[in-house]
Amino acid sequence: LTNPQGNHGEDAKEVWHYLDSTPTHSYLRALYKYPQAEFPYARLVEENARRSRQEREFELEDTGVFDEARYFDVIAEYAKAAPDDTLIRLTLANRGPDTARLHVLPTLWFRNTWSWGCTHEGCTLKPRLSQLDARTLTATHETLGEFRFAADTDAPWLFTENETNNARIFGTANLSPYVKDSFHDAVIQGRADAVNPHGHGTKAAPHYTLDIPAGGEVVLRLRLAPATAWPAAPFADFDAVFAGRIAESAAFFETKYAPALGAEARNVVRQAYAGLLWSKQFYHYVVKEWLAGDPNFPPPPAERGRARNHDWQHLFNADVISMPDKWEYPWYAAWDLAFHMIPMARIDPEFAKQQLLLFLREWYMHPSGAIPAYEWNLRDVNPPVHAWACWRVYKISGQPGARDTQFLERVFQKLLINFTWWVNRKDVQGKHIFAGGFLGLDNIGLFDRSKPLPSGQSLAQADGTAWMAFYCETMLSIALELALTNPAYEDIASKFLEHTVEIVDAMNDVGDGGLWDETDGFYYDQLLIEGRHKVPLRVRSMVGLLPIFGVEILEQDTIDRLPGFKKRLKWFVKNRFDLAQNISYLEKRTGNGTHARRLLAIPTRERLLRVLKYVLDEKEFLSPYGIRSLSRIYGDAPYTLALDGDDYCIGYEPGESQTGMFGGNSNWRGPVWLPMNYLLIEALERYHHFWGDELQVEFPTGSGTLMNLSQVAQEIARRITRLFLPDETGARPCFGGDPRYASDPHWRDHLLFHEHFCGETGRGLGASHQTGWTALITRCMNMVAREPQE
Repeated sequence: LTNPQGNHGEDAKEVWHYLDSTPTHSYLRALYKYPQAEFPYARLVEENARRSRQEREFELEDTGVFDEARYFDVIAEYAKAAPDDTLIRLTLANRGPDTARLHVLPTLWFRNTWSWGCTHEGCTLKPRLSQLDARTLTATHETLGEFRFAADTDAPWLFTENETNNARIFGTANLSPYVKDSFHDAVIQGRADAVNPHGHGTKAAPHYTLDIPAGGEVVLRLRLAPATAWPAAPFADFDAVFAGRIAESAAFFETKYAPALGAEARNVVRQAYAGLLWSKQFYHYVVKEWLAGDPNFPPPPAERGRARNHDWQHLFNADVISMPDKWEYPWYAAWDLAFHMIPMARIDPEFAKQQLLLFLREWYMHPSGAIPAYEWNLRDVNPPVHAWACWRVYKISGQPGARDTQFLERVFQKLLINFTWWVNRKDVQGKHIFAGGFLGLDNIGLFDRSKPLPSGQSLAQADGTAWMAFYCETMLSIALELALTNPAYEDIASKFLEHTVEIVDAMNDVGDGGLWDETDGFYYDQLLIEGRHKVPLRVRSMVGLLPIFGVEILEQDTIDRLPGFKKRLKWFVKNRFDLAQNISYLEKRTGNGTHARRLLAIPTRERLLRVLKYVLDEKEFLSPYGIRSLSRIYGDAPYTLALDGDDYCIGYEPGESQTGMFGGNSNWRGPVWLPMNYLLIEALERYHHFWGDELQVEFPTGSGTLMNLSQVAQEIARRITRLFLPDETGARPCFGGDPRYASDPHWRDHLLFHEHFCGETGRGLGASHQTGWTALITRCMNMVAREPQE
């Protein structure tokens, strides 16, 4: 459903699961569940239109089309015999009680590069598919060369053109009578004249009509390979190739599990990685050409030249990119992608590094230093997590002494430009307090952050300022790492040390714009009225937790190897001792051995403990499935602010969003989100690295059970894993009580990885295939199995 059609925004109303994929895509496996009854398009549209935002979404499973198991399981597998030689196996299983007919059209087509008049792709000549014999066709292309596509059983072939049906869409004449939806007319309406009788086109498929008995299955086999390497017997080695690729996939992932990981957890990890790898997509967006329109078509209206993204005419996207969810979010989101690359680095570190570098290249990054956000507004401002992702991927993808320093140096040079853009754009008053416009957490606040506040008002954001401290600390760590092999980086490390300290101090300074509330023991946004009067927005949300993410540890042995930085550090410690009142300011500690460390963090130890008291309280943030994005206390007593005659209100909404803000299908007012939980887990591990067992807290708050912060991080991760693991009844909380996913052998082992999860029940919400950042569950699973995090 499109955004206006869904009672909670855009939503994919089909059932499919990504089951396996190697990083090279030498083997892939996915499952699609296809009802035997007519697909209930109209009912899905009508029922979701009838429902309010206070009701749950109406899903395909709710229509009854899967009752009595009257559906087909369509299992699609791909195995490569060589990089360009792809074997395809389709297993079509009738799960129902009666024989049922299924039409199957395994379709090969060329992406349309010839209709528009664009020349930058280098393939403007129209390619051609034509029938070679009863089971084989040839595919000829200007730059790809010649391929062959074969089926191992007889079926009539259908041909058409992969061109828009202009008559249906625009009411204008078609260039050819054979258009991209002709197969629909041929199969559904029985129109033989809808397809090309001469056996050629740019889209083709064998048409199988299968009567599959109850409980039976049919297997179709196909192959696509270069004509120059086409085997004399294309299906002779078919089964052997599949067996080899399946075994290789299993062996590869066996090395990615923590040894103590159980079978159920391994299944979750395997499918999360599969979703992450299946969610790559070729993405093509050239702003200059979009603004100008296609050369072979009438020019667009003049106002398009002033449309969104008009100041990004350098942007040239034509790459395979990791998508958040390639059906519901089929475009990149830069801050999502940063989280994607953390699990990706474990299975394909080179791709992870390539993706992070790509967004810093000159045909992506704006000349001003801004990283493109997403297609509907490239200039939107999302949390600055790119540097963190680069730093983490660098560490995850190699052991100390064998890491890719060249990658780190390349990203650091570009991140310096991005950091300068941030500082110049968002520090409105020049006081290191960052204001307004930080998006990404969508509806978490009282105000719509994508829109300006009433005249004379600005918002000092606790999370915005914390994100910048987080950014600074990460850049400091990178600079120190690079300085170990290149002393020239010592100076820039000193600069980031100073910048970090100033931001952290400004955030904590109660007397001059600090965001810490001593009465409540929490960090709050502040509304600044005409730059003078400050109104704290006393809402306990993820916004106030972000400051505890801002923590970095400086190893003394690293400092000792950098004399220039050490000298500057000593000056800071001696001459700015006043900073220690409000922050963890370069506090020095020696662990059980003789190894010394210094802590640089936004909160003091006391303030950290006060914030954690809320975080670990089950009446506030701590849910059975992780940390909520908004305190539970606002369920009974929503927070309200009267301002300029208007009332602004925020309440605890653990499930779907009850407002239309940001499309209505995203909700930061109570659900559990994996990216923020993961950053919290990492931060707690860093605090523990410094404090060790000396710092312990109650978990949960009020329980009397004391844990160190590493144990707390472990327990939060454990709660997150419960989302996907079956409970004592076989039910997985993420499926919201659907009995099929608890007991039916054809459903129960297949996972979905939602965008976020209900803060009370764990039910999956939002986009259903968000692997994407929900692939971070792989890190949580391994952590619970006590594998040390890199």
